[in-house]
Amino acid sequence: MATLQCRVVSAREELYSGEISMLIASGTEGEIGILPGHTPLITLLKPGAMRVQTPNGEEEVIYVSGGVLEVQPKMVTVLADTAMRAHNLDESKIVEARKKAEQMLVNQSDTVQTNAALASLAESVAQLQTIRKYKNRA
Repeated sequence: MATLQCRVVSAREELYSGEISMLIASGTEGEIGILPGHTPLITLLKPGAMRVQTPNGEEEVIYVSGGVLEVQPKMVTVLADTAMRAHNLDESKIVEARKKAEQMLVNQSDTVQTNAALASLAESVAQLQTIRKYKNRA
């Protein structure tokens, strides 16, 4: 079976390093799947779940808050703003953050507050979607 090397790195830590058979991520233009032999590319990532499949068929779900995905002939690199394994996400804290963001939108008084609230809301929604994808795989 053909494989690629993969590194998933955030500003804080390396979350994954090793061989993969497939990677699926949320690019700015939609979901993108990377298989061995994929054309080289660089694309921006939007917040969401990224799935890494190992050669033995195991799958790891990682939440990324955005970043860059680079594909080279034998290597995939993900440089994420923030990244966390799906099983480490705390659903209750995320739901609370979503409620705060929604409340900020109701009480916003200027464009800066509105943009901050919308960004926080988008991140919490993406994290909740990641948790749901992880639970469906487990």
